[in-house]
Amino acid sequence: MGGFPNGAGTDIYARRLAEPLSRALGVPVVVDNRSGAGGNIASEYVSKQAADGYLFMFGTAGTHAINAALYRRLPFNVINDFTPVVLLGDVPNVMIVSPEKRPNFRTCQDVMTAARARPQAISYASTGNGASTHLAGAQVAVAAHLDMLHVPYRGQPGAIASLLAGDTDVFFNQTGAAMGPIRQGQVRALAVLTRERLAALPDVPTVSEACGLPPMDTSTWYGLLAPAHLPAPIVNRMNTEVNRIISTPEFREWLIQNQAITPPAAPNTPEQFRQTLAADVARWADVVRASGATVD
Repeated sequence: MGGFPNGAGTDIYARRLAEPLSRALGVPVVVDNRSGAGGNIASEYVSKQAADGYLFMFGTAGTHAINAALYRRLPFNVINDFTPVVLLGDVPNVMIVSPEKRPNFRTCQDVMTAARARPQAISYASTGNGASTHLAGAQVAVAAHLDMLHVPYRGQPGAIASLLAGDTDVFFNQTGAAMGPIRQGQVRALAVLTRERLAALPDVPTVSEACGLPPMDTSTWYGLLAPAHLPAPIVNRMNTEVNRIISTPEFREWLIQNQAITPPAAPNTPEQFRQTLAADVARWADVVRASGATVD
């Protein structure tokens, strides 16, 4: 189960994984997206289901680390109510604009100059309050001392549509969903919010190179989780099968070149995922506090 709409980066990855995973497990793997509240609707549903091995959540650092800092009260515990199964990769953000609607925005410096000249006049879209696409924009704005208008949408389709229509000016999108529009020429990539350039976008400078800002990395992770207390044999079987699939040359090529996602390093165990989750809850709490991001 995913917590974001069809067409989101999580949806794209989940559907690519579902077919080979179905063959490996010998049962159909169905992708069911229940979007809303930054992924909390899906998270709450999964947290209350039986740990029988038939339901898994395609979680993110947003649903299971960022939200823990953004929301004062969650109807679930991001650590205790879930079983970490396997990490699926690290997902960076990329700063994009519409070359048709904003032809004057050819570089990050162009955007910053416009934002400084007209406070609150330059807007950035996001996939929702508190999403990584929101925090990425907030981090850039804070670092560059910009007063930009945040415009949240309910997921990827609305946010990208607003950019293409000219309703918003900038989108700090996740690469998994942005690569298609970038390669089709629908959007222009101005900077990647990582410390090093991405193999899939070698000509796109880092935010440090393009914007003159300190090095920054807003990457988040994708991962499979299950309800708490999933039996160890099921956890290990799913971990093994998913690791086998995503480590094949074909799948790694798709992740790195098509999605600009960094595959997890071996051995990628459930315990390593658990440690990553716990560390990220603390890390993103600091980011949320520094960015000033809030949830309506």
